[in-house]
Amino acid sequence: MGDKGESEKDAVKYYRLSEVEKQNTFKSTWIIINNKVYDVTQFLEEHPGGEEVLREQAGGDATESFEDVGHSRDAREMAAEMLIGEVHPEDRPKLIKPEESYATTVDVQQSSWYSWVVPVLAAAVATLAYRVATGEDQ
Repeated sequence: MGDKGESEKDAVKYYRLSEVEKQNTFKSTWIIINNKVYDVTQFLEEHPGGEEVLREQAGGDATESFEDVGHSRDAREMAAEMLIGEVHPEDRPKLIKPEESYATTVDVQQSSWYSWVVPVLAAAVATLAYRVATGEDQ
C-alpha cells in the first residue's frame, strides 16, 4: 500500500491552459508561475500585496509579475504549499507571449535603460542649475 501512495504523490498532474484559464473566479483562482499551476483561492485574502494582485493574474501566467516583485524564500515556500500541478508540456510554448518580438525586446531594454539614465541626467541638470543659481547670489 505504501508504494501506491508514494507513486501517486510523485505523479505530476498536468493541466491544459484552457483548464487554467477557466479558474478565474471568486470560487477558484489559479495562476501559473514557471510552468507550475497554483491554486491561490484560499490565499487571496492573506496575500500581503492584496487580493487584486492575484486576481489580475488569475487564469494565466504570473511568472514575470512574481519574479519582478522578488518574493522571499518564505513566500516561495508558501507558494509550494499551493502547487497543484504543472502546465501540460504541449501547452508550454503557448505561454510565450506572441506580442513579444525583437522590436518589443528592444523597447523593453531601452525602457529599463531610460529608467536610470533619465533620472540621473535630471539630477545632474538640477544640481548644475542650483549651483549656478546659488553662485550668482553669493
